[in-house]
Amino acid sequence: MGELIVRFIKQGTGPKQGTPINIVFVDKNDIEAAGSNVEEAMHAIAKVVDGPVGINVFDMNAVTTTSDGIMVEGAIIAMAAGDIGTVHKEFGILYMEEMPVTPELINEEPHLLQWEMYYKGRKLFRGPNPAKKLIPVHNAVMTGRAINNNSATEMMNAVTMEEILLPILGQLQIMRDEAIVFGLTGEVISVGIGMTVAEKFGRVFPTRQFRAGDSAHGSGEYAKTLKANIPCIVAPKKVLAKYILQALKAGMIPGLHLGCSPAVLAVAKAYGSPVAVDNITEKARVELKSVGIDIERYNTVVEPMSEEKILEEADEIIPGVVDPVLIDSKKIVTKLKLYV
Repeated sequence: MGELIVRFIKQGTGPKQGTPINIVFVDKNDIEAAGSNVEEAMHAIAKVVDGPVGINVFDMNAVTTTSDGIMVEGAIIAMAAGDIGTVHKEFGILYMEEMPVTPELINEEPHLLQWEMYYKGRKLFRGPNPAKKLIPVHNAVMTGRAINNNSATEMMNAVTMEEILLPILGQLQIMRDEAIVFGLTGEVISVGIGMTVAEKFGRVFPTRQFRAGDSAHGSGEYAKTLKANIPCIVAPKKVLAKYILQALKAGMIPGLHLGCSPAVLAVAKAYGSPVAVDNITEKARVELKSVGIDIERYNTVVEPMSEEKILEEADEIIPGVVDPVLIDSKKIVTKLKLYV
């Protein structure tokens, strides 16, 4: 039996109602060092927490993409939901599919040129493979009150119907014991999460739906209200800006290779990068306009800011998050010790 240290966020932590269930993050390397495997660790975590819990397992040496196509370091490789000390055998666990990056895949998904430029040789994970297991809509797992959704980037309490958004960069900040931002999702992010790219085994959609420049929501002005009033844990905007700039420097164009989320558009505008305005669909334009973004202004050339200036002023440049609070993630995370 080996000792395993995991990162634990207690239910109720954070703004408004806080996290709707308990949350546990764990590194696969720590599981292996304890002489265990992912499934055994998930069951052990559920027993220790006892109440409703979402469990995310990370490979910090792998890479993944955000919903709008930005490639980042660190990836979720498995997810679970537990309650009353157990994880449901059939419905409680999903594994993310490793995606071998081939010339054929890059041709289908040109945003993966970021992998070729920055991360060649690293494993890529996004969502699960529905051919290996029948998967509920939006890649969800459930046990009792606990629901872990959208390939482990959203969690919900099935009884209270309270939820929290957990974009991947915020989770990776916690895994690195670095600063996070707590806040309410707000209208801008509510719109932005619908501006996806088409990916095989994506975080939300298993097939290539809703290409760059389109909206997965397609709900007009209502899109800004979908998640606006729920809490979220995100990375500081400087961290997000760093990865967006990295994508832009790799030649990625918002609306063509990257999703046209407000964050991506804002950094592209500041950096003087082109935006594929003509490729942005009418339904995406309507949603963007509902949060004050007129896509036609991206046809206008402005004096570009330096990369350093953008990082320095990221909080002012990138819109999104209501009532944000910057905190050291170690202040909300408890390191739990268990034996597996």
